[in-house]
Amino acid sequence: MMGKKNNSGNFEAPDRLNRLVEGAKIIGELITDSSIRIDGEVQGNIACAGKVLIGENAVIKGNLTCKEADVEGRITGNLNVEALLTLREKSKIEGDISTAKIEIHQGAIFMGNCSMGGAVSSRPKQKTQSENQPDIVY
Repeated sequence: MMGKKNNSGNFEAPDRLNRLVEGAKIIGELITDSSIRIDGEVQGNIACAGKVLIGENAVIKGNLTCKEADVEGRITGNLNVEALLTLREKSKIEGDISTAKIEIHQGAIFMGNCSMGGAVSSRPKQKTQSENQPDIVY
């Protein structure tokens, strides 16, 4: 379903939802500019400009980078989620998480580190007026 954007540019529109059904398997990178639901297996990294829904029987072996994620299945890899990451009751994550917000339901399993607050800027910090003054020793 990848291709031209529709005129509205709405990645949440039902006609813009990609789907990998249970029993299907992808080996390699999965890149999409719209939301996706995965109920099958992916062995490779996933990059999505929209929301990723990982179904209860889904298995992901690779890193996930997306705007938003709702996980019920299993992921072995690092997650980099720009907005909200939801870990449902039956989810199992083995890897590090970087996200702005996280919701963890009772029963979810997470093994790794979690950093929150969004991406760290790579730009150097600007000095204040007092920091710009040279140190003077008398």
